[in-house]
Amino acid sequence: MKTNFYFPALLVFTGLALLATACSAFGGARWNEDELAALRSLRIGSLPPLPDDPSNKYADDSRAAAFGQKLFFDPRFSSNGKVACATCHLPDQLFQDGTPLANGVGITDRRTMTLIGTAYSPWLFWDGRKDSLWAQALGPMESPVEHGGNRTYYAHLIDQFYRAEYEAIFGAMPEVSHLPVVVGSRQSSEAIAVWEAMPLEDREAVTRIYVNMGKSLAAYERLLLPGESRFDQYVEAVLNSDYESADKILNDDEVAGLKLFIGRANCTNCHNGSLFTNNDFHNTGVPAAKDLPEDVGRAKGAEEVLADEFNCLSVYSDAQPDQCSELNFLVIDAHQQERQFKPPSLRNVAQRGPYMHAGQFATLEEVLNHYNTAPEAPAGHSELEPLNLRQKQIEQIIAFLKALDSPINADPQWLQAPQ
Repeated sequence: MKTNFYFPALLVFTGLALLATACSAFGGARWNEDELAALRSLRIGSLPPLPDDPSNKYADDSRAAAFGQKLFFDPRFSSNGKVACATCHLPDQLFQDGTPLANGVGITDRRTMTLIGTAYSPWLFWDGRKDSLWAQALGPMESPVEHGGNRTYYAHLIDQFYRAEYEAIFGAMPEVSHLPVVVGSRQSSEAIAVWEAMPLEDREAVTRIYVNMGKSLAAYERLLLPGESRFDQYVEAVLNSDYESADKILNDDEVAGLKLFIGRANCTNCHNGSLFTNNDFHNTGVPAAKDLPEDVGRAKGAEEVLADEFNCLSVYSDAQPDQCSELNFLVIDAHQQERQFKPPSLRNVAQRGPYMHAGQFATLEEVLNHYNTAPEAPAGHSELEPLNLRQKQIEQIIAFLKALDSPINADPQWLQAPQ
């Protein structure tokens, strides 16, 4: 019998051809079990149901959401009659404004954060100085550089324009017509004097109206959720072993960028979970913004949330004390928390420049170059170490980040001013 010496070579060639076909089906990439677990954890399909907010019993009240939507788009709730929540959180710009610093009746010291998916966060703002969406909503209303008004003035507006809607949700509205009207910020000398001259029961009544405004705004904002991106479609295809479809969803550079994102680039240290954020606080050596006061981030925010008159443990919260675990177990360490800021969600990040807490970086390439070189922090301790990525690898990560673009997962009626 004649031996066919070409048969083993043929098997090897055929095996290599099959392997090449399989690799192509993965967009040039193979995923091990750890990588598949990471992909599964990042997909939108792994996002859990909206967490309850025990501090806001109106959080899922559709009437409160409809009322909150009206407040969100109403510029009368400002000292100049021109600034609404939607002035900085524009629906057609993913509920942010695309500017380095927010611009209300004045200019703030920080970048506007998107509202999409923030109902999942236990801490709000870049420094976490608020612990609920409703408390967060109230902060800008009395800020002298955002809405610039005060709660007594807002109570008059509710009484004049929204009394029936308010009472349908919260019950009889207290009488406020006898209270003096001061248009400016609560921090103005005139507003302070008028407030301190008011009887305690009137101040309490006004604050209750104000709190219910915040709880209604939160009910509306809870409806703003991220939708499915090409990345999510890719992961679903891979998990279903539909490699042919996966190969058509992300190109080779996007897949390579994804591998770097969950691997060597260490991005998931901060940007993990279905919203691509761990909602914690990190010092990543971001440079200080020029011509702005020193910003210590979480070191101040942690103190402020504990002292906040509207936190989960306050008399205005609907929660029981044992339901405020985040606040109860909050640790303050000014040295450790210096210049720590919350990593925002990376969903739709390519459309949300400029970047960082004061818009220090104009482009994603600048952001990636910062993480790649890991410069020393202006204060505190940076968690970064140089990645030493090549320029091509940086471009691949950016290509992947663009695959996180997606529509907002909300009924279109919520994405515009109510009729």
